[in-house]
Amino acid sequence: MNVNTVDNITEEALLQGAEKIGMLAEEEAHEADKNATVSANVVNLIKETQISRMMLPREYGGPQASLTTFAKVIQKVANYNLSAAWLTFLYPLHNSLPSYLPKAGRDEVVNQGGLIADIFAALGTAEPDGDGLRISGKWNFVSGILHSDWVGVGVKVQLPERDKPVVCLPILKTSEVEIVKNWDTFGLRGTGSNQIIVDNVYVPKERILDLEKAESTRRPPEEDYDKSYPFYHVPFYPAFYIGFPAIAIGGAERVIEEFKVLTEKRVRLMDGVRESESPRSQRVIAEISTDLHAAKGLMAQYVSLLENYEKDGEMTPLGEFFAIRTKIIKLCTDIAVRAMLTLGGAALYKGGTLEMFIRDILSVATHKTSLYEDSVAAYGQDLFGFESGVRG
Repeated sequence: MNVNTVDNITEEALLQGAEKIGMLAEEEAHEADKNATVSANVVNLIKETQISRMMLPREYGGPQASLTTFAKVIQKVANYNLSAAWLTFLYPLHNSLPSYLPKAGRDEVVNQGGLIADIFAALGTAEPDGDGLRISGKWNFVSGILHSDWVGVGVKVQLPERDKPVVCLPILKTSEVEIVKNWDTFGLRGTGSNQIIVDNVYVPKERILDLEKAESTRRPPEEDYDKSYPFYHVPFYPAFYIGFPAIAIGGAERVIEEFKVLTEKRVRLMDGVRESESPRSQRVIAEISTDLHAAKGLMAQYVSLLENYEKDGEMTPLGEFFAIRTKIIKLCTDIAVRAMLTLGGAALYKGGTLEMFIRDILSVATHKTSLYEDSVAAYGQDLFGFESGVRG
């Protein structure tokens, strides 16, 4: 099917759509936790609001939203449910991947209209077959795969035009892969990040994304391309990871709201003092609120560094993006933990709003692109003039 044009959709409309997604996902949160996936209702709403297409190039009728708008949309959904925010981030992000394919592949995937999942880890094998590749392998952590029509899988392969093996992302039809439902985790259960197995599946060359070329050039293969498209002017991986801190911020914002509600009427048996009148909780809410301001300020800086990357002469080291992003997530994780420890046992009941948000925020912090210790080590190398080797 051909896609519908939605080029006149506004940021306000996208944010209204994000709120609808979030509210529905919150209503279904316990069911999603039990089923280890959000429902088709939530996914359909991501499509119906056009959010799944918001980061497509304008030539395909999308709104071609800015990175700032993208982050706002993700954060809005995260105010209600982090698993839904994860997919509200990844579906439009992954649907932008064809932007780096040759036009024939781009047209095929985008005009089909389905959602794309992916896994970058180069764990598969790729054997040349004519102009294409035959792909085999097994990959875990493929978020949203149950509702996707396409999936990109990481492989390392020697392409005819390259002088050494490179990491690529062949994009396969989901109907060609086996899905193993093995997603049973502490948090982010609704993301449905299951395993896939691929056995000797052919992928034509027009659906093979050279990730290293996309990273180094930031451009599509052809010379005549849409110069207004945001992703063509920003470092590939730091832009690709923009949603993770936005999810954490949206979740931390909700944690503070819940902390305030649970604290205002709470009276501790040990001294009979109403917690809202106690310097203990007053200090905590002040500090975690200030930490949220700091996280939001860093997020604004992150987006600014992305948007001005080329104007600034491409001087921002990738380790700096990594460090800023993980610092945001660390601040949000600290907010969640501080709220839990201050509330005590009231925060521990399974399925409670605060309990679900806390474990989901902690789970965001475990993603390989969110690891704080890795990021500061890399950024420190950059600052002293050493090559950190990180992707951002």
